[in-house]
Amino acid sequence: MEIGLILMVVGMVTVFLVLLIIINLSKLLISIVNKVAPAEEVKHKATNAVAPIPQDIMNVIQQTVSQVTGGKGTVANVEKL
Repeated sequence: MEIGLILMVVGMVTVFLVLLIIINLSKLLISIVNKVAPAEEVKHKATNAVAPIPQDIMNVIQQTVSQVTGGKGTVANVEKL
């Protein structure tokens, strides 16, 4: 009975220590990669090529937002994705 308990405790402590090592090595790897790897560049689309939204569609969008928000919401900007 005593040997079983000792084996269980030793096994649980070993698993706990291995998991702590894996977590710390993962954090170290993430920090190294963030320092070494170049930052990702965000490509912006040209906004000049976008046609304006027709007024009737804009009115429908405004009415829908007003209805869904109970009159509290407003449309500040609409962009075609």
